[in-house]
Amino acid sequence: MPGSGRVLPALLLCVALVASGCSGDDYVAPPPPTTSEVADPVAAAATVTALQDAIRSGDADAASGLGSSPEASALLSAVVGNATALGLDDVSLRYVTETGRTDGGDGWDAQVALTWRVSGFDTASSRTEVPFSFAAGGSRIAALDVGQGRLPLWLGGPLDVRRAGSVLVAAAEPARARRYLPAARRALDQVRAVVGGRTGLVVEVPADSAGLHRALGVEQGRYDAIAAITAPVDGVAVAGSPIHVFLDRPVYDALDPVAAQVVMTHEAVHALTDAPLAQRAPMWLVEGFADYVALRDVDLPSSRTAAQIARQVRTDGLPDALPATSDFDPAASHLGAVYEAAWLVCVTLAEHRGERALVDVYRQVLEGDDFAAALRSGFGWSERDLTAAWRDRLADLAGVAG
Repeated sequence: MPGSGRVLPALLLCVALVASGCSGDDYVAPPPPTTSEVADPVAAAATVTALQDAIRSGDADAASGLGSSPEASALLSAVVGNATALGLDDVSLRYVTETGRTDGGDGWDAQVALTWRVSGFDTASSRTEVPFSFAAGGSRIAALDVGQGRLPLWLGGPLDVRRAGSVLVAAAEPARARRYLPAARRALDQVRAVVGGRTGLVVEVPADSAGLHRALGVEQGRYDAIAAITAPVDGVAVAGSPIHVFLDRPVYDALDPVAAQVVMTHEAVHALTDAPLAQRAPMWLVEGFADYVALRDVDLPSSRTAAQIARQVRTDGLPDALPATSDFDPAASHLGAVYEAAWLVCVTLAEHRGERALVDVYRQVLEGDDFAAALRSGFGWSERDLTAAWRDRLADLAGVAG
């Protein structure tokens, strides 16, 4: 599997604004192929193909007929409805291998390879393997969620899908997509005002934190305190990988309107600039620039938006270096101060040569250019010069000697 992408989660800060952090999304190897007397791969493969055909043709009744129970039939019918509402293209399903688990009768679990693409938004297809439970000797599907691996949101149950221009929001019940659409539209406008472009924005809203973790394919509890995450849809960081914003609904819904908009815009910066694919860019630039855009139109003084880093400077003194990647670990202490510090680095750059120069160096580094070279070319500064200017900014903010 190609390199797993950064996921960029947003965490609530004490000033009712939100920044975001990053951590690697771990790749879990699929179980080795197994066989059992129960499994009939040929029958199951035919059932998977029938489901694929039903999704492609929008035939909810045909999909429902593949379920082994009323609950399974309702889910499969909803999957077809979701695919139609999302405008999915390039949908393919392929039986891969058994997982080794059987139900003691004529049913078993197996991995099914899945590809899909949101038409008009994703430039390439997402690819993953989803665990299916088969019944009736493989002629029926009992479940798509057997408690392991990644489960794309559109396979998890009925979705409410809303579109407005270049924005698409898909929300699981009981969430309603129209609630998030205005913030997503404003986020798109705010990002385009700074970085330009015509790329669309897709926001996915699982019903709860458990659904968020399943959609991302990570262990439960990892992002329980996270408001939003931007990540490759299938976890694979290669050029063209679809990047969506995922909201942690219970956390996001608890935010006040200003904080919620900051979160959405911050994450939209990541999504619209393909930031999760930029493996070499300094984390402070990725996160600081996203905050720069998100806070650009927020009418709050620096004493509020950088309160934590100012307090830390007054207690511990000025930092010796720009924030390190390790400082952005979601489990790290003083995380809010780290994000504020990163934001102030970008503010320092913009104050020195203007917003356009900041945007240019951000784009150059995300595209793979060396940061030190881009800084020298665009700002006439070395990293030491930038650090010194940033320290002066921090000293002035905190009211301490430089």
